[in-house]
Amino acid sequence: MSRLFEKTCVVTGAARGIGHAIARRFCEEGATVILTDRDEYAGQTAADALGCRFEPLDVAQETDWTRLARIVPTADVVVNNAGITGFEAGYVPHDPEHASLADWRAVHRVNLDGTFLGCRYAIGAMKAAGTGAIINMSSRSGLVGIPGAAAYASSKAAIRNHSKTVALYCAQQGWQIRCNSIHPAAILTPIWEPMLGDGPDREGKMAALVADTPLKRFGEPDEVAAIAVMLASDDATYITGSEFNIDGGLLAGSAAPPG
Repeated sequence: MSRLFEKTCVVTGAARGIGHAIARRFCEEGATVILTDRDEYAGQTAADALGCRFEPLDVAQETDWTRLARIVPTADVVVNNAGITGFEAGYVPHDPEHASLADWRAVHRVNLDGTFLGCRYAIGAMKAAGTGAIINMSSRSGLVGIPGAAAYASSKAAIRNHSKTVALYCAQQGWQIRCNSIHPAAILTPIWEPMLGDGPDREGKMAALVADTPLKRFGEPDEVAAIAVMLASDDATYITGSEFNIDGGLLAGSAAPPG
């Protein structure tokens, strides 16, 4: 298990969920992992458990990226995973009619500005060697409209497009710096817990939320991490500007039930 041996990998938003699964798999594959998160206690705890290095990072703050560039000047892999839905503090309107400009901007500041700054950092950290892998976390919501989460969908769609722009720019410079995006659908992370709860109706709620998914289940963070490992490794040296859907067949179309 050494597909990432001697690679320095920065993973944002890695204290929990998909980011944590990616950081863990990277460690298992022999990488030197810099786990980052804006939650310093959770980030340090996660890093200690994995045996990797923690650096505090609020991806929406340019000064934080400047600090990271100073203390981690080179990297082989950067995973721009950190993101928010806009519902972290409870329900607020996020539909196109009632969403406030402040709430709209807050989601884009973390998701889109954070990815822009992460890509800019990655290019600077990789261009001397002329090689590297940038992995941006988009979403199934970046491929379809989401009426009740307009800012989230918009930000993830923009990440999808910016990933392609970064891929083309790096190729234009003659660098072997690849940039790809991952598009998960319903992945069972702590973000779902407020909706699911721990009552006797939990299983029913879970089934209802994935009723339209052909595979009829949530995805697991490790299933996303497996794609990230492949894209970070030398197995993917001819893949750039591509997008990878991890959605249980949701975007494939309607699945006919068994006869």
